Amino acid sequence: MVLTPKDLQKLIADNEAVLVYFSTNHCAPCISLRPKVLDLLKDKFPKMKMEFIDAESAPEITGHFSVFASPTILIFFDGRETRRFSKYISVAELEQSIERYYNLIFE
Repeated sequence: MVLTPKDLQKLIADNEAVLVYFSTNHCAPCISLRPKVLDLLKDKFPKMKMEFIDAESAPEITGHFSVFASPTILIFFDGRETRRFSKYISVAELEQSIERYYNLIFE
């Protein structure tokens, strides 16, 4: 299923916690980071929804969310963007950023 910006906005609005991962198939950091982010959400933040966006095949979505580099991770809590990570992403920093808001909402 191909998402539109409206579809992604609905997903964000309908869920308390959403991580959107923008990447391309030609980006080595994107490919190596993806399983780490998947594991982090599965192990530590299971109530957080995750959506992968191929930036090359979804230029309308990347433009709508002002994503200009890969990988880019957008974190939304209660429908608002709370953090944005781009290019060189530390999994530890990502975890800390999610944990604070996640614990406020779910625990």
